[in-house]
Amino acid sequence: MNILQINGSARSEGANSTRVANDIVARLKVANPQAKLVLRDLARNPAPVVDEAALGALFTPAEQRTPEQAARVAQSDALIAEVQAADVIVIGVPMYNFSISVQLKNWIDAIARAGVTFRYTENGPEGLIKGKKVILAFARGGRYRGTPADTQTPFLQTVLGFLGMTDLRLVYAEGLNMGEDAAQQGFAEAEADMAAALA
Repeated sequence: MNILQINGSARSEGANSTRVANDIVARLKVANPQAKLVLRDLARNPAPVVDEAALGALFTPAEQRTPEQAARVAQSDALIAEVQAADVIVIGVPMYNFSISVQLKNWIDAIARAGVTFRYTENGPEGLIKGKKVILAFARGGRYRGTPADTQTPFLQTVLGFLGMTDLRLVYAEGLNMGEDAAQQGFAEAEADMAAALA
């Protein structure tokens, strides 16, 4: 088993979403002692921003790219290769202002590439990253699961599904900023979600 762990927090240390993702990966490794782990901490090693220069590089034919453009495309190629090689992808998802972090959004933008990870056909779009199990490790200060304030879950279901990743398992640690008792309850609920996700 090849495991790819994406830590989507802006913090390298002390992030609750990373704590939940670490717990999931630890359980996967207990169940699969030979598993190989690739860890991408987006706080320490961020995905490149899709800006005007990046679009210029991506839309220039490979043989016509400048060295700078080739290097920029290679950054995204490496991120895509990590996803393609993984059997299980564990993503730490903090909630910032009711959305995902810019770090995680940049990673998604880097791996979403027409003709590589999705394509358009006469029958509509087709995701090309198939056969992956994706476990989303949400961490939230409040309690938003199943409410209109949870914009993260439908967004990630939509964009990852668009890329072909439809086997999504959801783990929620909520209420983490609502006092010690609420935080303990939130982590306990996350452990129950983990058990279901890994069953």
